[in-house]
Amino acid sequence: MEQHPLLELFYKKDYRTFKKKSEQYVPADIAELMEELSPKDTLLFFRLLPKDTAVEVFSFLPSKIQSELSGQINEKELEQLMEDLYLDDKIDLLEEVPAHIVKRILSNTPDRERHVINQFLAYPDYSAGSLMTIEYVDLKKKMTVEEALNYIRKTCLSKETIYTLYVVDANRKLEGILSLRELLVADDEETIENIMTREYISVSTHEDQEDIATVFKKYDFLALPVTDKETRLVGIITIDDIVDVIEEENTEDFHKMGALQKPTAEYLTASVPILARQRITWLLVLMISATFTGNIIRHFEDILQTIVLLAAFIPMLMDTGGNAGAQSSTLIIRGMALGEIQMKDVFRVIRKELMVSLMVGIGLAVLNFLRIAYLEGYPTDIAFIVSVTLLATVMMAKIIGGILPIVAKKVDVDPAIMASPLITTIVDALSLIIYFNFASFLLGFNG
Repeated sequence: MEQHPLLELFYKKDYRTFKKKSEQYVPADIAELMEELSPKDTLLFFRLLPKDTAVEVFSFLPSKIQSELSGQINEKELEQLMEDLYLDDKIDLLEEVPAHIVKRILSNTPDRERHVINQFLAYPDYSAGSLMTIEYVDLKKKMTVEEALNYIRKTCLSKETIYTLYVVDANRKLEGILSLRELLVADDEETIENIMTREYISVSTHEDQEDIATVFKKYDFLALPVTDKETRLVGIITIDDIVDVIEEENTEDFHKMGALQKPTAEYLTASVPILARQRITWLLVLMISATFTGNIIRHFEDILQTIVLLAAFIPMLMDTGGNAGAQSSTLIIRGMALGEIQMKDVFRVIRKELMVSLMVGIGLAVLNFLRIAYLEGYPTDIAFIVSVTLLATVMMAKIIGGILPIVAKKVDVDPAIMASPLITTIVDALSLIIYFNFASFLLGFNG
């Protein structure tokens, strides 16, 4: 595999060319390269980067490498780094690094900024307050367009985004918003209050990050204002932070749907004991819950001993039921995440899943009957029992898979928990009850 040109220059110790070439690459790509280096090489690599590039690269590095670098660089380098990082990136760093690194970083931060950082760190995890930045452009409504543009030119370099502008009064209450585009096309003598939009969407400081991500997706925002209880503007959340939130939430949901605990490290860097610990808890819960299935089989062991053929179809019925329930739950969970399905839609979901399951179930039952009776040569009564049970199982599984995530949301449980493993366990038990009871009734078995 061909080595990256920057790494090649680095390992050849052609540091002068390395420094010039590094300015031609995207900081995010350089950060990805640094993940391949040893801790010793990472420090040297970082120090060789031009100052402005180094700051941008640092913001893209994983928290583990950020923490290592923060502990290795000297006080002057740390002070320069903290001075140039955007505030929200500083907050993210401080939330991840060990306490002694936090102390070191804060000691190199001006008093006023340290006070602001401490305020941010006091907000609940995963809230708007913990995500926001205070590096935005605020205007007064009595400003003219010319005055506003001059103000933006003076302050824009210290702001994270200038594409959306916020109009506040003397008490910092948010009165309206406008885009930079609207400002640029307006007459110089026009006042801000005549061109600003008074109807805007904002979030509160304690709002959950998952709900904020939904707002961003719905309205295609680049930035969103954050206000306190008195509608005072306290910060903004930018799209780059929300992309990280969406990735984090999706990762968490995937792990829950796979019966895994929330990951504490990337797969390749996590130790075997950590990976085992993340998996064993849910496997233990599901294993214990699966004993219900064993109890049901033992309860009907008389009919199984009498009609041994019934046992051959248990895996097929259980697997099909579990898969059918997983299909429905996946669609409903995704729909809820996108805001397409609400609590009020529960009866529409039941009705739709009932019709879908009936159509799917009849198709599978007919094909299954033909396969069992004519291709495999089993008695028609056995084929009929299995096929009708299959129809009932698919219908039951799809309705349960559709309802359980909505019920979970209602009782403040993450719907992702009601995904494949848990639904499969429930459906397995119920499908066996249906199967054996129907077989007992149809075959006239009294034990």
